[in-house]
Amino acid sequence: MGSYIPNTEKERKEMLASIGMTTARELYGMVPEQVFLDEVNLPEGLSEMEAGEKLSEYAAANHVFTKVFRGAGAYRHYIPSIVKTVTSKEEFLTAYTPYQAEISQGVLQSIFEYQTQICELTGMDVSNASVYDGASAAAEAMFMCQERKRKEILVSGAVNPEILKVLDTYAESREVPVRVIPPRDLATDVEAMKEAIGEGTAAVLIQNPNYYGVLEDVEAITEAAHAAGAKVILSVNPISLGILKTPGEYGVDVCVAEGQPLGLPLSFGGPYLGIMATTAKMMRNLPGRIVGETTDAEGRRAFVLTLQAREQHIRREKASSNICSNEALCAMTASVYLAAMGPEGLRRAAVNSASHAHYLAGQLEKLGFHLVSDRSFFHEFVTTCPGDPEALMERLEAHGILGGLPIPEGILWCCTELNTKAQIDELIDVLRKEEDAR
Repeated sequence: MGSYIPNTEKERKEMLASIGMTTARELYGMVPEQVFLDEVNLPEGLSEMEAGEKLSEYAAANHVFTKVFRGAGAYRHYIPSIVKTVTSKEEFLTAYTPYQAEISQGVLQSIFEYQTQICELTGMDVSNASVYDGASAAAEAMFMCQERKRKEILVSGAVNPEILKVLDTYAESREVPVRVIPPRDLATDVEAMKEAIGEGTAAVLIQNPNYYGVLEDVEAITEAAHAAGAKVILSVNPISLGILKTPGEYGVDVCVAEGQPLGLPLSFGGPYLGIMATTAKMMRNLPGRIVGETTDAEGRRAFVLTLQAREQHIRREKASSNICSNEALCAMTASVYLAAMGPEGLRRAAVNSASHAHYLAGQLEKLGFHLVSDRSFFHEFVTTCPGDPEALMERLEAHGILGGLPIPEGILWCCTELNTKAQIDELIDVLRKEEDAR
């Protein structure tokens, strides 16, 4: 234990004596005796070569699918090689957030560029320097919209279930009333949502495209919410903004998104990126950091940390959030990805994802996998399944294909620009053979 503590034995005894104790064990007098371990049963250490071999053995047990038809919030998109080349440079690479971003013009500029790109992408006025992931971004937006007399948050039941769970966790700790409006035909029940909006409604949260891939009637819901004095939080897929209306064009108050599709690999579920953008009117409610551009005393372009509405800088009860960081490396990754793709590259990724998904849907219907909804969709959709979905997915995996996600409503399929016609035809061929075998 002592080898991990930088102070000397003499210093430790002096510190203990100053509080009337003689051993470190006395500091933990309230801890039950059976909790303490006399020794930790760890294997002997390995050399670098041995450790490398052991890790390679573990890695060999993984199966990396290259034919992926599953999304549900995390997507396999093409990542230009320049993204990793730039973000792995020593001057950019960081394991965590830069706590004192204000001491480096380079860090501030990278954040400023990210914020600018997110504003251009979403059509909103201002973006923060990111939060942990899309689900926590939605929860933070929920708190942003609350007012003294308006507390309730109405949430579409067509929102990603993982976001719903995070909302519940956040809401419980602050006693925020959250009401979920059940979907109808895999989309927000617009009429039920309109009826539910009342004087106590702080905000309405919807997702477009929603969890099932369906395109929501954002305009109608936004108009109804604003007419009643409530705000609108819109969760989006950032790739879809290459061809769909931006949140700014819909006139929503807060836009949130999972930034993983913007150059971040699936990576076993993280780290990902929480995108948040809002109107100028709500700028001071944003959690985290906002970097601004100015000029120095000599008139040169400079960057400053403009707002820091977090508990490390102001009184905890006045903080808009307890999130202390921005996902600095992930935000830079998204920034480099957007710069590399450009508006036309992003549009093509969105168009190809949508066209591939619609081709797959048409081919699946020929095999008896019927679309559960006839609503328009982006690059995900739900079908029925002629047999047992779980068993079918296992058989697809035996052919090196990661199929759609079995959900209570059927199977949630997904395509991106990486799902070529040849891949889709191979999937259909395997499904046809499975059907013939049955």
